[in-house]
Amino acid sequence: MQTRAADATGPAPLPHWPVGGVTVHRVDETPLPTETGRWLLPGATPDLVARQDWLRPDFADADGALRLSSHSFAFTVAGLRVVVDTGIGNGKPRANPAWHDLRTDYLQRLTAAGYHPDTVDLVILTHLHTDHVGWNTRGANGTWVPTFPRARYLVSRVERDFWASYDMDGPRRQMFRDSVEPVEEAGLLDLLDVPADGLDLAPGLRVLPTPGHTPGHLAVRVADGGATALITGDCVHHPVQLPHPDIGSCVDIDPGRAEETRRALLASLAGTTTLLLGSHFPPPTAGRVDARAGRYGLTPVPAHGRPS
Repeated sequence: MQTRAADATGPAPLPHWPVGGVTVHRVDETPLPTETGRWLLPGATPDLVARQDWLRPDFADADGALRLSSHSFAFTVAGLRVVVDTGIGNGKPRANPAWHDLRTDYLQRLTAAGYHPDTVDLVILTHLHTDHVGWNTRGANGTWVPTFPRARYLVSRVERDFWASYDMDGPRRQMFRDSVEPVEEAGLLDLLDVPADGLDLAPGLRVLPTPGHTPGHLAVRVADGGATALITGDCVHHPVQLPHPDIGSCVDIDPGRAEETRRALLASLAGTTTLLLGSHFPPPTAGRVDARAGRYGLTPVPAHGRPS
């Protein structure tokens, strides 16, 4: 295993972006099937997608099908080694066939980026949905154990309290049993009280409340040397929502509030140099928000490292 110092300063072969002196890595898990977009964002019809030429070929296919992916982001800031969201996970029983019993090389990719699970300090969970918590745990000797044994796992208290009182169906209950409760039982889950204007976790690292998709949903802001990046979580699922922020997800808990959050976030980013990093955006994944004929768009910023 590499030392922590070598991990922090060694080569960055996977897709990554500089944010001042911070390097943000995209750690790929798996592309999502085209059916995902039709199900997740039903308002993004092929005709509507086709009217946004800039979405093709990176973010949509020629027939208007949306491209989406599952990935994490990893970076080191203020001496803390951070992973944001943990994808779907391997070997988990899931109702969604595209997520069921996956066998990906996610941990190898994370390690290749310089973030062996034993060296991670913080795991920030934007929210507690199945495709954002899966690698919280891994299978070991017939049980589920924390993948990041030295890390503190962080989530909004509002988020955890909401699900604690929610009447869960079987699949969601299973997800909590295999991907959330083992972390709690290990004493590794910290609940954050996040004010309306956000909460600093460390110099250059701040979480922002972005409710609607779930009640305690968070976005993550990274800043260094005058440069800033924002990781969306699921307050924005796909770039098609920039020109059409009224398009919501079929699994938004509060669709109206989700739209309000999305509109406010995009307005705050438009015309700035902040790098927007989409938690489900396919490659090139990152870009800057601009205004186009009264609507928002995304000017992609390709990753460094391996082709994105």
